[in-house]
Amino acid sequence: MKSRIFFWSITSALAGFLFGFDTVVISGAEQKIQSLWGLSAGMHGLAMGSALYGTVLGSLLGGWPTDRFGRRATLLWIGVLYIISAVGCGYAWDVSSFIAARFIGGLGIGISTVAAPLYISEIAPPAYRGRLAGMFQFNIVFGIVIAFLSNYLLKGVGENAWRWMLGVAAFPSLLYTVLCFGIPESPRWLLGRKGDRAKGLEVLRLIEPEASPAQIEAEANAIVAASTERATAARFWTWRLRRPIALAFFIAFFNQLSGINAILYFAPRIFELTGLGASAALLQSVGIGVTNLIFTFVGLWLIDRLGRRTLLFIGSFGYILSLGLVAWAFFTEHFGIVPACIFSFIAAHAVGQGAVIWVFISEIFPNRHRAEGQAFGSFTHWIFAALLTTFFPKMVTAFPPGYVFLFFCFMMVLQLVWVQFMVPETKGVSLEQMQKRLGIEEEPA
Repeated sequence: MKSRIFFWSITSALAGFLFGFDTVVISGAEQKIQSLWGLSAGMHGLAMGSALYGTVLGSLLGGWPTDRFGRRATLLWIGVLYIISAVGCGYAWDVSSFIAARFIGGLGIGISTVAAPLYISEIAPPAYRGRLAGMFQFNIVFGIVIAFLSNYLLKGVGENAWRWMLGVAAFPSLLYTVLCFGIPESPRWLLGRKGDRAKGLEVLRLIEPEASPAQIEAEANAIVAASTERATAARFWTWRLRRPIALAFFIAFFNQLSGINAILYFAPRIFELTGLGASAALLQSVGIGVTNLIFTFVGLWLIDRLGRRTLLFIGSFGYILSLGLVAWAFFTEHFGIVPACIFSFIAAHAVGQGAVIWVFISEIFPNRHRAEGQAFGSFTHWIFAALLTTFFPKMVTAFPPGYVFLFFCFMMVLQLVWVQFMVPETKGVSLEQMQKRLGIEEEPA
């Protein structure tokens, strides 16, 4: 793997770091914000959720600028959105300006989940595509850990500590934006969307400097052929694309129906249900972040060695075992095993779904529809994340916790069946060859 490809990939993946940082950094400021502006419970919830609403909209619309203006330009403007959001939050003078600033940051998050994995998948050699595209997920988790550390370090800077907690994100956002000027446009966008063959060939030569001119021309021809479709075949919502659409929907659906966001967001509440005190519960929650980071790295190490489908199998079995034991512990009041089971659940997620989801979605759609497909998968993920985060507190109030975790366990049994019978392996397959494997051929004229 060439160092320049690694640099381009890590630059793009830094959008994931900003995503993770921006998502969690609010935890250190939310109580101060509520008391400072005297917010009601409803308005406080709206302020805290404003970034999530922006994320849903950004993921829904992110495919358009990615296709219209290019992958590189979209990645650059994501950085601008993050800078505006960080500065706006740091200088917010009332709750309305704060909500607007957080919403803008959410737009950046949503668009980043479309553009960043897609860009990496289009510049990466097949043998390294999994771990390179998976760096986006690793950076999300790393950003979360750094946000917790940043909040801890800034908590004592004075009355306006919360402004520093939120505003400090402007510095990595600015660094990311500057670095984006040093990455090239995706050759697949240049060749397949813009029709700029000279530029596309130039980038392909940068990616594969050891390839002969004939090999570069042949690869460019394959990309153009895979991207050229009749107008009747150019629509996204067609029977022809039914398989990648279904795969993108179900991997995003099962990702959230594992309960991952509920457990990440409400970990202290879950631990307190087992009888742990508030401080002990918070300490256990920090352990979740560390476990997530370590096993995300393990997942990235394995993804190009074992393959995406194998990691989904491993993750599914880990989910079923850990969630089943948590449910049993709540039913039988053997609460002592719950923390270990939750850590095992996080490890299973990080190695399986966490490492695979953004890589897999970026690989299964044809060149012409990759941005739309990535946007669809991202939107599905965020819609179910929002719904689960909204209803989980009501679920554990309305039903005994054992039944809630049993439901999540059952959903992971369904995921296991889905992986067995529907999920193809994408490891080491070129994007154009994957198009043929999924039966997405050009329709006859």
